[in-house]
Amino acid sequence: MSLKLLIANKNYSSWSVRALLVLDHFGIPYDLVRGRLKSVDVTNEIATEFIDDWSAAGKVPVLRDGDLTVWESIAIIEYLADKFPGKAIWPADSGARALARAVSAEMHAGFSSLRGEMPMNTRRKYEDFSYGAETGADIARVQQLWADCLARSGGPFLFGPFCAADAMFAPVISRFRTYGVTMDAVSAAYADAVWELPAVKAWLADAAAEQTVIAKYEL
Repeated sequence: MSLKLLIANKNYSSWSVRALLVLDHFGIPYDLVRGRLKSVDVTNEIATEFIDDWSAAGKVPVLRDGDLTVWESIAIIEYLADKFPGKAIWPADSGARALARAVSAEMHAGFSSLRGEMPMNTRRKYEDFSYGAETGADIARVQQLWADCLARSGGPFLFGPFCAADAMFAPVISRFRTYGVTMDAVSAAYADAVWELPAVKAWLADAAAEQTVIAKYEL
């Protein structure tokens, strides 16, 4: 097996999960490698590699295919789409594919308040969590994106069948559930559909079993 994916963990590392869901959902074989940053102190973590040794960027996920190293979630997903053209990682229709890439890029580059105020932690559930106006605006924008995509595609996922764009937003759904965000009916139905996917269920089960604790993500 030539593909190797380096992640930090499945509970906190939202970027790791995005690449991992694409691999798992589309049945692409790979070896999973766990790593950690040399500069981050955690408890009860099992790590086989230091992230810094895989990529000068010092971030996860990192994909290795033989001598090739690819970092950044979107770059990894694009590489997988090129390497496995028979897998419907992006929509087949050129217009839908462009929109899927656009919403994925917006997720990759934006929503900093949401990500900062609501760190991913699938093992926790907060009641009456209070968030600021900027995070509220991010939440509204996410749901608007979902509604627009679902209205165009007819669902059940953003562009009909599950694709890379859904993998990009899966950790956002996790945040909404962790922090008790009230979703509109369309968004809630979409979130439920994503949550029922076998690859998502496997991710959540593995995350629940992890022993890693990072204090700054335990609000």
